[in-house]
Amino acid sequence: MELNKIKDITPENVKKIQTVIKGMSFTKNFRSATAEEWFVFIPGFKDPNTGGAAGKAIVHYNLYGNKDMFINTTVIIDDQALFEDGNFQLLYSICDELVNRLVGYADTLLSVHAGSNSYNAEYKR
Repeated sequence: MELNKIKDITPENVKKIQTVIKGMSFTKNFRSATAEEWFVFIPGFKDPNTGGAAGKAIVHYNLYGNKDMFINTTVIIDDQALFEDGNFQLLYSICDELVNRLVGYADTLLSVHAGSNSYNAEYKR
């Protein structure tokens, strides 16, 4: 993540982020023994080709025995409005909420593909 994209969040941005997060939903498209694919619906954003989900999340499980689990999560954003620098904080909040809702507290590597707002993150217990 580039440091110039980290800014103080204004009250207007906080309200926008809270509204989008509250209205965000997702549906499971595919499931296998080691992976899930979710369509992500984000209020105010959509896939420019189909008008459907603004993105998708792919959750891939790496199991190491009975008690250790590591998860790779990839978020692919299709709406190019979320590629804009001004929407980085919103995108970051959306992806953070996706990890919280879909993955929970497991150790996770996150890869976000959103044009110039793409980034990687690591969630550790």
